[in-house]
Amino acid sequence: MSNNVSNASSHSSSSNSNDGSLQVTNTELLSAAPPCESAPNTSDVDVLDTGVLDIDALLDIADEVAITWIRKQSELDEVIDALATCGRVALDTEFIKRDTYYPRLALVQLNTGNHVYLLDAPQLQLTELWEALRKVEVAIWHACGEDLGIFYLLSGCPPLTNIFDTQIALSYLTGQLQMGYQQALADQLDMHIDKEHSQSDWLQRPLTDEQEQYAIDDVRFLPALYLSLEYELKKQGLYDYVWADCQLYASDLYNTQHVEDDAMYLTMADYRYNSQQMAILKGIATWREELARATNQPRTFVIKKQAVREIVTEKPNSMRELAHKTTMHRSMLRLYGEELLKVIRDAKSLPYAEHPDCLVPPYRSKNKVLSKAVQQAIDDHARAIGVPASVLMRKKWLGQLYEVVALDKDVSELPQGLKGWRNDWVVQTLIPVIEKHKTELQQGMGVK
Repeated sequence: MSNNVSNASSHSSSSNSNDGSLQVTNTELLSAAPPCESAPNTSDVDVLDTGVLDIDALLDIADEVAITWIRKQSELDEVIDALATCGRVALDTEFIKRDTYYPRLALVQLNTGNHVYLLDAPQLQLTELWEALRKVEVAIWHACGEDLGIFYLLSGCPPLTNIFDTQIALSYLTGQLQMGYQQALADQLDMHIDKEHSQSDWLQRPLTDEQEQYAIDDVRFLPALYLSLEYELKKQGLYDYVWADCQLYASDLYNTQHVEDDAMYLTMADYRYNSQQMAILKGIATWREELARATNQPRTFVIKKQAVREIVTEKPNSMRELAHKTTMHRSMLRLYGEELLKVIRDAKSLPYAEHPDCLVPPYRSKNKVLSKAVQQAIDDHARAIGVPASVLMRKKWLGQLYEVVALDKDVSELPQGLKGWRNDWVVQTLIPVIEKHKTELQQGMGVK
């Protein structure tokens, strides 16, 4: 396949005026952009009087990148050397996980700025690659959740501290928390790409021309998208906030990937479960996790969440009750029904002192005085710093903050998302607002 063939619609040379536009060279595109306060100002790339970013210049560079397949271990050295000097790299992965517990990595795509590498992952030992990616100053991804999960699973590396997720960056500029890559390119770069092959068989070889083009386009335009977002974020004074939230997300993904088996039940727990139901849930979730890993099949193939909820609420005592009171798949029932019943019996026989803690109920109240006061405080601060309210405070964080205040916990128990740049505002402004309505809060949570 030609290095420069693209199914993406070509960008219009008249879509952005060249007068007063940001002039970008290939060397400048490759230059490192270190994080936060050490990051160079975008004026390093010659913004002229109008301060307009020349999108066409960025896309011209993207059009010129070379494409190289890496299929042999010896060829990986070129990639490692490129990563050592590129400063920043754009990444994506293609994988299959529909019918396995462990995702099967099929392809790694890297764009070092002037070169796109397609790594045939099943043919390569990638330990050196993971280490090299840890050392890059800025690793650019879009919606990196699943990709980083695979990275942590396969690499054994600690949490990455060099992540820039363009989806997170876009949330600061648009208020849209989960903008897709296709929409991001269309909105930010006026570039349109095909996304029809995301669910195709990435382990087949050779890939079709359409698959290959899809894989290339997933990283071809990421450096340009990054520079466009970096420019706008720095202009609005938001870049440091975005960088901090990207590292927070990378750390959260690491923690999610490293949940102990006996803590998996918390991902399915419900505040309405009593302590015995929590014990049953913990037993089932631990059993399911161990079996899924041992048989290398998805958790939902063992037992779906709906069936888990039914078992927790119905507490079946026999194969007949399992069959008639739950939606557990009949084939799994035949294979593992008796084993599962033992797990349920063991959980039910636990003494009360060994039951897991119940969850604290979320705040619920028809009286909206607290909710309105909190939302007003969030909106005021969001306007003051130029950050969308939906980005400033996530629903999950607010629920955890309510729990800290209602139960008189120390501020050290705040969620990580409220310990970074948001912390001073939370402690000095938001918590006092909540404290004024503490009685209502505790009543709304059923806390005595």
